[in-house]
Amino acid sequence: MLKSLNATFVATTMFVATATTTIALADGHAKGPYDAYKGQTVTAIFPAHPHYNAVMKVLPEFTKETGIKVEVDQLQYLKLREKSTLELTKRQGDYDLMSYVVFSKADYVFADQLENLARFFMNPKLSDPKYDADDLIDGYVQNIGVAGGKKGYLPGPTGSLFGIPFGSETSVLAYRKDIFEKHGIEVPKTYDALLKVACQIPEVEKGMGGMASRAASGHQASHAFLLHLAPLGGRVFDDEWNPIINNEAGVKAANALKTIVDCGPEGATTFGPAEAAASFSQGTSAMFMDSIAFAAGFEDPSKSKVAGKVGYALHPEGVRRGSQTGGFGVGIPRNAKNKEAAFLLMQWLTSKKGDLMVAMQGGNPSRFSTYENAELNAKYPYSATFGEALKFADPDWRPIIPTWGKINADIGTTMSKVLTEGLDPQEALDGVAERAKKIMDEAGYYTWK
Repeated sequence: MLKSLNATFVATTMFVATATTTIALADGHAKGPYDAYKGQTVTAIFPAHPHYNAVMKVLPEFTKETGIKVEVDQLQYLKLREKSTLELTKRQGDYDLMSYVVFSKADYVFADQLENLARFFMNPKLSDPKYDADDLIDGYVQNIGVAGGKKGYLPGPTGSLFGIPFGSETSVLAYRKDIFEKHGIEVPKTYDALLKVACQIPEVEKGMGGMASRAASGHQASHAFLLHLAPLGGRVFDDEWNPIINNEAGVKAANALKTIVDCGPEGATTFGPAEAAASFSQGTSAMFMDSIAFAAGFEDPSKSKVAGKVGYALHPEGVRRGSQTGGFGVGIPRNAKNKEAAFLLMQWLTSKKGDLMVAMQGGNPSRFSTYENAELNAKYPYSATFGEALKFADPDWRPIIPTWGKINADIGTTMSKVLTEGLDPQEALDGVAERAKKIMDEAGYYTWK
């Protein structure tokens, strides 16, 4: 788990930059797009997460350019979900801009708690004509921002935009170049090779785990299992919402996770993403396959013992390529007080300029142009690998539907029993499938059959 923070950040510098775009008025005077909102305060809720730690460093520039102040509450991301879910039920909430973890999208949209962003982008007084939405990474927009299309949570003719990807994540493989070179180990390109190397490392490097992975009971174990399910050819449901998580691909994914954890570092069964990243950065694991969010920390010599020793590669191929898409987006609550000012902050942060500024501070890019930026690639050489991984990012690696919370929790607690109590993977997944079928039936997913 990431360390829980309850930090409040207030950007206090208040003046409009001379470069601000102006709009000519009938009386001959000029008015900048931010002038009507100068002096307002946008209150945001963000996760305690490497991307948003980078965001905090650039927020003063937003206030400097616009005159709009920003206050931020930062919370550990599962606590952020709890507080946000409560806030959204109020008549008027405390937050104008909300970051949400991707699997919350369906809950909030289904409950009509997030603004459809169309009316903001249609407003010429608010919408920057140079925003260039085509530059946003497709898979991230589909996974994090769009709801109402195919399957209810993917794009399609009936889909709408409710959020912008911000702090989006794609899975890549980080590995210790020095350890691999020392023992003549090739970087694994397939799952068979990955599992072989994961268990080879502890044999040749005493005290070092093969790969650090999430495994803690609940969401973390579910996330870790799903990370392998998609590339190994599996899905949770078929196109008619029948659970197929317990088929051959599902069992193979469960066994892959168990192998990784069994050959992993000490205490691996309790790891969340932060603990897994810490194991790798402190040199007790030779590989880490999870979010790109932690890469900047791996290269920070003040925090990492492996800075300069890390290589990056694509998520290995199973039956197909299928790296995860996930992380966070930003949306505007329906019960927000300062919606227009919140949109201006959202637009500024996710613009080409804002995205690059955050990325240069170690954040996760949401734009193709940011990944292609020469200055960014010079500072963070791994960016090129991440850009390549985006070609294989799978927006449908998990179903983002209103019933997912219950099913996700069940997968996580059941998978934990596979990892810690020796529960047979086939028996475990058969139980998950049976319970998921009942949940989906009660929710009405089979009404039209």
